[in-house]
Amino acid sequence: MTPEGAMARGSTRSMLALVAMIVFLDIAGIGLIVPVMPRLIISLTGVTIDRAAELGGWLLFAYAVMQFLFAPVIGGLSDRFGRRPVLLLTLFALGIDYALMAWAPTLEWLFVGRIISGVMGATFAAANSCIADIVPPEDRGRAFGAIGGVGAAGFVLGPGIGGLLGGFGERVPFMAASGLALGGALIGWFVLQETLPPERRRAFSMLRANPIGSMVHMAKVPLVLGCLVAILFMQLAAQSQLAVWSFQGIARFGWSPLVIGLTIASYGVLLIGAQGFAVGPLVTRFGAPRVAVVGAACGIPSYLILATAPNTGIIMIGMVIGACTGVAFPAMQQLMTLRVSEDAQGELQGAIASVASLTAIVGPPLMTGVFGAYADAQGMYFPGAPFLLSAMLFGVGWAVLIIAMARNRDEAVVPDRP
Repeated sequence: MTPEGAMARGSTRSMLALVAMIVFLDIAGIGLIVPVMPRLIISLTGVTIDRAAELGGWLLFAYAVMQFLFAPVIGGLSDRFGRRPVLLLTLFALGIDYALMAWAPTLEWLFVGRIISGVMGATFAAANSCIADIVPPEDRGRAFGAIGGVGAAGFVLGPGIGGLLGGFGERVPFMAASGLALGGALIGWFVLQETLPPERRRAFSMLRANPIGSMVHMAKVPLVLGCLVAILFMQLAAQSQLAVWSFQGIARFGWSPLVIGLTIASYGVLLIGAQGFAVGPLVTRFGAPRVAVVGAACGIPSYLILATAPNTGIIMIGMVIGACTGVAFPAMQQLMTLRVSEDAQGELQGAIASVASLTAIVGPPLMTGVFGAYADAQGMYFPGAPFLLSAMLFGVGWAVLIIAMARNRDEAVVPDRP
């Protein structure tokens, strides 16, 4: 390797480390507020815990809707004005937003805060666009996996730290989250360099900067469309873990809060290993298409095990198998970035974020509804039913992915920039 090549590689690694740090600070900030949100809702409204859970669900709904609507807008803005200003602005706005929620005197103000969080929650899209800008195509799967692993680490550590800080008051974690986001913006202001040069930017268009317009434009590339549809079904399947994990654990195995927390943290650690360390070597050894298909296949037996496991030990086996699916998403991202022009990488990441947000809108009521229907002892008692549904959904997504790969194996790849 020439000295110039070594310097370029070192610069790329430095930029990736900085982007990863900013993502970690952002995701850790989100995780910080999870343990205290129920107490804050109760303190603001005086309602009982069951009603607080319903209000919490509507807060999540508001957040997901805003992400669905605005992720393409943020992605399009990053394609027009560059990654740096968009990333710094969203982090700064999130810092102010967390401070607003820490101060919120009423539930309505808390809803305003979550709406703003949803609009500005585009860090992953901007970070992934930076990867597409500076990382060679053959290494993007490794980089996407590393960013995903960093995000998982932030979400694992965030709730634990938030629980500790919550002992000093339910608003303290919001203050800490504000400090993390503002700190990330401040660090980025001084050291984050722009990754998208002016000659590779494109005009901003509202016809494309919306969920429908973005999807229509991405649908022009068959493999990208196939991957987005596969992600839709797979992410919808994953909503069972987010929506009913603690409830089914209590109903089936009598889990305590400690066991619930440990299982969630364990799964996060497994995802860190899969995305942060396994993706790169696997893609290098077997290629992104094979890693995507084989990794996604692990979701089907995983959810079947989670649905029928007789004890917590078997649940852990299902979690280990399920974590292997973590390698599929970065591999699919690599394949998609290779088929989208350099001036539309932000739009692609916005489309991916919109798909994920759509499942976060539909998934929780779907999965909790299935759980409620089959967790009633007076009817057909099968509290693992949401995981069985997830296995079916994941199977559909896997089939879509295989068909898309087979039909578009020879699809033209957008040439890499000189």
